[in-house]
Amino acid sequence: MKLNDKKLIIIAMIVGILGLSATIAFVGQGNVRHVEIFWAETVEQTIMFEDIDGETQVRGIKGVSGDANPTLLSRTSFAYILTVINNGTTFHRLYIEGFNVQTELLEPGQQDSITIHPDKEGEFVYYDKKENLIPLGKIKIVSVVPSDNFQGIWKDLI
Repeated sequence: MKLNDKKLIIIAMIVGILGLSATIAFVGQGNVRHVEIFWAETVEQTIMFEDIDGETQVRGIKGVSGDANPTLLSRTSFAYILTVINNGTTFHRLYIEGFNVQTELLEPGQQDSITIHPDKEGEFVYYDKKENLIPLGKIKIVSVVPSDNFQGIWKDLI
């Protein structure tokens, strides 16, 4: 085997590896799929109203602690789905300040779900909105990954 043949084989291998890498990067960015393979990210939590000694409280059932009036937690760029169950003895309506969303007026035993698409960080108060706004707790929206604005080729891996 001559020296020129060895150089030609090495160059062909390098070109092949670079071509394979470029193909993987192109396909990995979703440029050849007819549908997206990623599911929309969601945070799902369930809370319930309770009437204890004439005082309204909220307790977590799913995805949140069972403490009275817990701090609800979600992140930006995720759909936040909150299911609210009225386990109390009177009518209740959950209202979240800052997003201006609320459940239907819930009779005892009823439930409703609300969906929020938070795009900013912050703490927002949630209320029982029957006749007056009665503050119950807070919902905290955070940005978990500081590199969400990364624009490089590998942004989907971060």
